[in-house]
Amino acid sequence: MAINRFLSVAGIALLLSALAVIYSKYYSRLIFIEIQKQERALDQYEVEWGQMQLEVTMLAEQNRVELVAREQLKLAMPLREKIIYIKP
Repeated sequence: MAINRFLSVAGIALLLSALAVIYSKYYSRLIFIEIQKQERALDQYEVEWGQMQLEVTMLAEQNRVELVAREQLKLAMPLREKIIYIKP
């Protein structure tokens, strides 16, 4: 009788342990899938960041700034003798 009770308790413990293993495997797979999704998003953001850095570099080039100032804003470079330098 005691042996039957021990076997039934051991069987229930074994069943609960097996269910815990199944749940942990399932949960770890869900986490792994989420990690892969986040890594793909990170890769996409890094590509976008690189493109934006190139665009900022291109827009800030001296030639481009001068061209926009001359053509769109109708500005002109002052004569050398008209330039005033201020020391910090």
